[in-house]
Amino acid sequence: MARESKAALRERAAAIFARLQAAYPDAHCELDFRNAYELTAATILSAQCTDKRVNMVTPVLFARYPTPAHLAHAKQEDVEAIIQSTGFYRNKAKALIGMAQVVVRHYGGEIPRVMEDLVALPGVGRKTANVVLGNAFGIDAGVVVDTHVARLSQRMKLTKETDPVKIEHALMPLFDRAQWTLLSHLLIWHGRKTCDARKPRCGDCVVADLCPSRGIGD
Repeated sequence: MARESKAALRERAAAIFARLQAAYPDAHCELDFRNAYELTAATILSAQCTDKRVNMVTPVLFARYPTPAHLAHAKQEDVEAIIQSTGFYRNKAKALIGMAQVVVRHYGGEIPRVMEDLVALPGVGRKTANVVLGNAFGIDAGVVVDTHVARLSQRMKLTKETDPVKIEHALMPLFDRAQWTLLSHLLIWHGRKTCDARKPRCGDCVVADLCPSRGIGD
């Protein structure tokens, strides 16, 4: 197979984005939240847990701790009891309380809007920071790379990278900055609905003719 030029790759990436956007016009973050604090907490809880499960837990969590100031003074065992079903609940409870304490102590109780400040919070890595910046603040700072985004970007030969950060930096030049947040949602929705990890439904795929891996699900 001939090596794809950078220009051709970017053109194919643009076509993939356009088709996925048409196929999933309602693609959005599936974590329920009302503000940046709630999204930060929900994203911390979503590690190795489904969005559906997180959404079952957060109403109780936020009713009990509606602001970072409330959560900063929480007892760890009380938070653990609420979030236990999300898995790894001890570490997550510690991260949630620690995050809230730093936000109160250093940011006046408001979630910061800068990548460097966000990743300095307990429990917050680059992926979580990108989720918060893109969906709570409308700031396209990067591309959220979860398992779906990683899998699809490799299958579609948008990158050969396997490390999430390297995948992110490979994807960013292929798409307009204003598309970065939505790109993640589109790939996640397509990964859940069509491009399954074990048996992708290539016959139902709207970008099959743009995908070098088409037919692997046959």
